Amino acid sequence: MIDKIRVYLDTSVISYLDQKDTPNRMKETQEMWKILKKDRFQVLISNLVLREIGECDAIKRKTLLSYLSEIDYEEYEVNTEVDELAKLIIDEGILKPKSMDDATHIAVAILSNANMILSWNFKHLVNYNTINGIRQICFKKHLNRIIDICSPYVLLENEEDEKGGDKYD
Repeated sequence: MIDKIRVYLDTSVISYLDQKDTPNRMKETQEMWKILKKDRFQVLISNLVLREIGECDAIKRKTLLSYLSEIDYEEYEVNTEVDELAKLIIDEGILKPKSMDDATHIAVAILSNANMILSWNFKHLVNYNTINGIRQICFKKHLNRIIDICSPYVLLENEEDEKGGDKYD
C-alpha cells in the first residue's frame, strides 16, 4: 500500500477558506478543502498555524476553526530543531528576517516529513528562489527531503485528472 502524500498547510491556505474580498481564490480553496475531506492526503499543520488563526478576528477565527474540524490533521509543535532550521533559512538569505514565520512553516514541513507545502503566499513561499533555496539547504544538511512548495491548484489539477476531464475543455 502506498503511503498518503503528506501535505503541510500554511495559514494562508486555511485563511482563504473565508476570504470574501477574493471570491475566486476563496472558491478554489473551498474546492481544495473538499478534496482534503476525502482523506486521501495526510494533512499537517503546526501550532504556529493555530496561533496565526487565533490572531484573526473572532468571527473569522470561529469559521476557520470550524473548517479545520472537518478534516483529520496532525499538529506539529515548533521546537528547537524547527527554530534552528528556520534560522538557517533566514541566515542563508532564502527569506528575510521579517519572514521568520514563513521560514518556520517551511522548517516544520521539512522536519515533519511533508511531501509538499500548500500555500497562497507567492511572495515568500511559492516561488522559484525559495523552492530552490530550500532544496539546497536540504541537500547541504543531508535531510534527504525533496519538498514541493505549491499553490492549492496542484490538488485541483490532480482532481481534474482523476475525473478524466480537462479543466481547459
